Formats: sequence, C-alpha cells, structure tokens
Amino acid sequence: MPVNVTSEIGRLRSVLVHTPGPELLAVTPSTREAYLYDDIIDVEIAQREHRRFVAILERFAQVHYVRDLLGEVVQSDAVRKLLIQETMDVVPSTSLARSLGEEPPETIVRMLIEGKEEQQGPLALTLNEWGYELPPLPNLYFTGDVAMAIGQHVMIGSMRYGARWSEELIMKALFLHHPQLANNGLLYDGSVERRLNYTLEGGDIHPLRRDLVMIGFSERSSPAAIDHLTSLLFEHTPIEDVIIVVMPKENTAIHLDMIFTQVDHELCVVYPPHFVGPERLAVLHRRKGQAQMREMPNVFAALQTVNLPLEPIFCGGERRVYQEREQWSSGCNFCAMRPGVDTSYGRNEATLRELEKMGFRVIPANEFLTGDAPIREGERAAITFEGGELVRGGGGPRCMTLPISRDDPWS
Repeated sequence: MPVNVTSEIGRLRSVLVHTPGPELLAVTPSTREAYLYDDIIDVEIAQREHRRFVAILERFAQVHYVRDLLGEVVQSDAVRKLLIQETMDVVPSTSLARSLGEEPPETIVRMLIEGKEEQQGPLALTLNEWGYELPPLPNLYFTGDVAMAIGQHVMIGSMRYGARWSEELIMKALFLHHPQLANNGLLYDGSVERRLNYTLEGGDIHPLRRDLVMIGFSERSSPAAIDHLTSLLFEHTPIEDVIIVVMPKENTAIHLDMIFTQVDHELCVVYPPHFVGPERLAVLHRRKGQAQMREMPNVFAALQTVNLPLEPIFCGGERRVYQEREQWSSGCNFCAMRPGVDTSYGRNEATLRELEKMGFRVIPANEFLTGDAPIREGERAAITFEGGELVRGGGGPRCMTLPISRDDPWS
C-alpha cells in the first residue's frame, strides 16, 4: 500500500508537492486578502527556492508532483468529467463547464491550477478591470494543508475559506484514482463539506505515533469536525489517544504546525509563549472508550501521559523579540526526512542555534546537495534553504509537503 504514515519523523519514502507557478500572479495588493496572503510573492524567486527544497527531498524520498499526477488521472474520461462537475459546484458556470469539457487534459490541468481569466468586454477594457472566470489556486503549494495521510487512510481537508475549496477536489481525485497514491480509503472527505462551522485542515493534524495523533483546534479547524474525525480515528484506525491543543485566534498561528513540530524521537520545536509559562495554551486529552476529555497542565504533561515525552527546542531562543519574528517566518515549521534530520528555512538563525545546542549540525542546502557535507546515519542535522519568497505565503517545509509514506520510527 503506497500510503502509510504513522508519525511526523519516520524516514520519508514518498511525498507529494506542488511547485508554485503562474497562479501566484493572481495575488496582488488588491486581491491578497481574498487569497489569504499577507504579501505578494516574486514568482520566479519562489520557484527557484522551491526547486532547491525539492532537490533536498529527492535525496531522501520519491517526489510526486500534483500537476503531473493530475495530468495522468484526468486522462480518464470519467475522472475528468467528475472533476469538472465538482469544480462547477464550487464555481458555478454552465459556459465554463462546457469549455472545460472541450479542452485536452493538459489544458484542463493548467486551468484548474492557474485559473482562467474573464474575457474583458468594452466596459472592463475601458475601466482597466479584470477578473477570473475560474479562480486560480495560489495556495496549492502548501500541499500539507489540504490533505493528510493517517496510517493507510487519507483525510481530505474541509478548508475554512472558499479560495481553497477547489484544492480539496484535486486532492480527492488524486487519492481516489492515482495508483501511486493507493490507500485504504478516505477516512474523512472534507470536499463534500461547505459549512463554515465544520472545517478541518491538514496543518492541524499531526500523527505522532501509530496509536497517537495531536490536533490543533485553530481558526481553521472546528470542534465539530475534530470530534467527528476523532470518532472516525477510534473506529477505523489503531489510534487510541488524541491530544487537542486549543490554539489562539490570531493570524500568526493559523495551524498547529506554525507553533509546533516534532523533529526527533524526543524533541520538538515550539513557539515558547504558547507552551511554556503563563500564556500557555489549554491542552485536552481524549482516550478511546472515554466520552469526556481531560484538561492537561500543558502539552508536555499530555505527551508524558501517553508515553511520548518530548523536550522543547525554543523557536527564536530565549528572547521574545526573536521568538515572535521567527515564528512569523515559520521558524517552528520543520519537515523531517528521518528522525533527527529535518529541513528548515535558513533565515531563522536563532532557532537554528537552539538546534545546534541539541546536537544538530546546521547544513546549508548547497553544501548538502554538492556532497560537501554528507550526513552520517544517526547524526542529527538541519538542512537549510532560502525561503524569503516562499515564506510570504505563510508557511514552511511541513506545509509544503504531503508525506505519502514514512517508515515507522518505533518499529
């Protein structure tokens, strides 16, 4: 079974990514809020940064691209028709449905990802107005937000904002129809959800062990959806324990992975104010067979209860000014290649110094890729790459990866 993910740190075997492209051009000062951006991105630089990131991934795992896999599944008439039909449920247009149905598969893929601009009439031309008949998907390069493998099952997110609803349909088509993503079924299909109080996003779901998952109750993931997912996990998977982190309602922490990621068997990187001291977030624990949740003193006590003690590494170090700056630039957002070998933006220097204190060797991407800095088996390392444009989208390495298969680090 290609899909098999039981942890955040197991040796990465295959992963799904999307290199950002022309769809990012739709993000302008006047549209950025609608597309969930705080800033606009230089597309060519972002592509260059993403290619370097993928080059790192390729040294450890088989890398699949959303665009390539989508191009293969829409070769099927039935899949193509269904995907167009479901897209029109999100963006209703009889004329658009007709024109999409007449295009070759490669054009359909391009339009689904990059959008289709409206034809300008005389008034629009006179007023220099423009828009999209089919909106593009500038957030698609954050593949880890839209879907999540949990064991051999898949969760399709129910995204909080309509700008990302079409991404759900693409991920659903891939996991239902592409043999490289074969799985034991969609545990949760958020693509059929359109209720604003029933949302769930991949950045909030962290499989920590075969029997344990941590979930962030954030602005993007609602209590009703989390309760439903928890019930499904208990019923259909080996999950026995669920830890819930009650997230702050602020745009610096839209997902759990923006304030917490596990980087080794006994280590995690956290944003200190949310986990240590008087500002720490509420944490709840639910065990299979128990209807009620227990409130825990903090996340570390909860993890101790389920026999997964983790020691925190502080994003930004000890000073609040660096903690805030580096959390904003995804300083907590790591993706593990294997236990103790992780990727990170190189700009978060204070956080990287904290990793060095815990025995990590910080290796710039060029030194790793050229072979000048090989990593020994069992050695801790943080491989860094430039992400000055990518980070403007509001995410880091974990957001940009959708692990398909990992080894079990405890087997």
